Amino acid sequence: MTTTTHNYVPRHIGIVMDGNGRWAKARHRPRSFGHNAGRKAVREVVEGCIRHGVEALTLFAFSSENWQRPPDEVGALLDLFMRALDKEVDELDENNVRLRFIGDLSAFDKALEKRMIEAANRTANNTKLQLNIAVNYGGRWDIVQAARKAAMAVARGDLAVDAIDEAAFDGWTSLSAVPPLDLFIRTGGDHRISNFLLWQLAYAELYFTETLWPDFNQASLQLAINDFARRERRFGRTGDQVAQAAVR
Repeated sequence: MTTTTHNYVPRHIGIVMDGNGRWAKARHRPRSFGHNAGRKAVREVVEGCIRHGVEALTLFAFSSENWQRPPDEVGALLDLFMRALDKEVDELDENNVRLRFIGDLSAFDKALEKRMIEAANRTANNTKLQLNIAVNYGGRWDIVQAARKAAMAVARGDLAVDAIDEAAFDGWTSLSAVPPLDLFIRTGGDHRISNFLLWQLAYAELYFTETLWPDFNQASLQLAINDFARRERRFGRTGDQVAQAAVR
């Protein structure tokens, strides 16, 4: 298997985990069967990120729009999420993974919200990989809640309007303490952002794959990282400027 030079490994990867329902339908099983199968892919990707030295991984587990799905599917998703928390947090802690949840957690059942907070607190000092789970999250929500925090700081007199720049605004977003997003992956064949990490995606590389999420594994992740390593990231500069900076 081809490996990449460490310098070309993304520091932060974000993934829209799409295709669970279609994977289950192809097997004549309920959508919940696909969601459950997707847990294996999560473990594969976490292990792969640790092996490559990725610093942060953000997974889109439940969007603010997912509440519109059939109630039985939403219920099954939340039940699976609670059971997965109970089963996976021990292994994450043992592997030095810090677990965080981003999104509006207040919309969830209090028992589930409590377990999420407890899992985050338990792993808060871990340093190998920061695993961010986006639940009841939307990129527009993230920007709006950051704008509200900025407005409140101005209203309190703690901040001048002219002091609000990109760096300051970023400090109010959900992933302010995480390295910038380098690589966005979407499985399942669709070519959409779907309201995920809109602020953070400004200079991320986009990678779309037909692979359905339950079939996504470490080899799939390797392909995405290899593709990332081949790209020239200019950040507004010319290719010649990038090349000159690389040899210094």
